[in-house]
Amino acid sequence: MDEPEPDVVDAVTAQWQRERPDLELEAMAIFGRLARLLNIATVRIESVFTAHGLHRGEFDVLAALRRSGSPFELNPSVLADTLMLSRAGMTGRIDRLETAGLVRRIADRDDRRAVRVALTEQGRELVDTVVVTHTENETAMLSVLDPADRAALDRISRTLLSRWAD
Repeated sequence: MDEPEPDVVDAVTAQWQRERPDLELEAMAIFGRLARLLNIATVRIESVFTAHGLHRGEFDVLAALRRSGSPFELNPSVLADTLMLSRAGMTGRIDRLETAGLVRRIADRDDRRAVRVALTEQGRELVDTVVVTHTENETAMLSVLDPADRAALDRISRTLLSRWAD
């Protein structure tokens, strides 16, 4: 594979190298590129959700319910924990999705004082459609890498996450 053309990160690190040759700049370059990639990927990923009338967080709720398996319902606190969200933040998302007819609150079968959040048929159909477009979009973004590079990127990102994640 051809070497990529110099980029803005190269320009920044070259400036630092000129001004402060004593600095080790490899990590700065890597994190600079990771940050730029995250920004670009976020815009491209969120455009899929926006095209379907969703925000990322709303898709995350629908996806968590869908992948929980039939009957596609969870306790709101389990949803909040799964998505690393506050209870108040989860309530807001559920309210918006319920207003849109994509989820409904139902009484918990084991504790009638508690509620569960369930996908409606409309919500299940929407998330099933969006997840196809979403995975195709992410696959397309990585298609510039050959399989070995994708595997290396996965391995490297797993290694970093295993050391940093709580």
